[in-house]
Amino acid sequence: MRIRLTICTLCFLGSLSLNINAQEPLVQDSAIISKQSVKPIKKDTVSRKKAAVLLDTIVFNKPEFKPDSRKALIYSAILPGLGQFYNRKYWKLPIVLGGAFGLTYAITWNGARYNEYRDAYRDLVLNPTTTSSWHDFISPNESREDYLNNASKRESLTASLKRRKDFYRRNRDLAIIAAVGVYALCMIDAYVDAQLYDFDISPDLSMRVEPVVWMPTQYSKACIGLQCKINF
Repeated sequence: MRIRLTICTLCFLGSLSLNINAQEPLVQDSAIISKQSVKPIKKDTVSRKKAAVLLDTIVFNKPEFKPDSRKALIYSAILPGLGQFYNRKYWKLPIVLGGAFGLTYAITWNGARYNEYRDAYRDLVLNPTTTSSWHDFISPNESREDYLNNASKRESLTASLKRRKDFYRRNRDLAIIAAVGVYALCMIDAYVDAQLYDFDISPDLSMRVEPVVWMPTQYSKACIGLQCKINF
């Protein structure tokens, strides 16, 4: 009986030791496998992700454009149309530049005609015999001596030259006044446009005129009239 118990105990201990030895390499293998399965994160991937995040942040946090009214006024004072370009109102540039070039041409053309008639009028009145600037304004079938010997013709030509001189001078002065007005208007437009750049206009902006009946009160009688209703 003792021999049997001893044999059974030895067999049990032997089987237990075999189980422990068989499980140890499995633990090591699983540890090795788990170590191999965890791959190190590359630095390039981390840096790319950070760069992408930074780029997205920069793009989405870009401030909205808001023109400075003071800069718009200064730019428009330097050159007409430059303030409108700064405010990004590009459709106004052809209007401003067209008006500026048109008035500049009007000033120079009328000024040149005025100078011609002024010189001819002055020479005909002061020195008709020694100057020839007024010869271009006589009729082709008439000569210079006809005007020098005939006082009535000379007076008629003098009055005509004076009249045309005053006409072109007036046109030149009006063009200069209009150019100054357009210059000031461009500055005002650029300043106001920059001030009201982000002004919100409601789509329900409307005005209606409709009849209304006012009920009688202790101070007035009942009456019928029109009222103006503005929605903004």
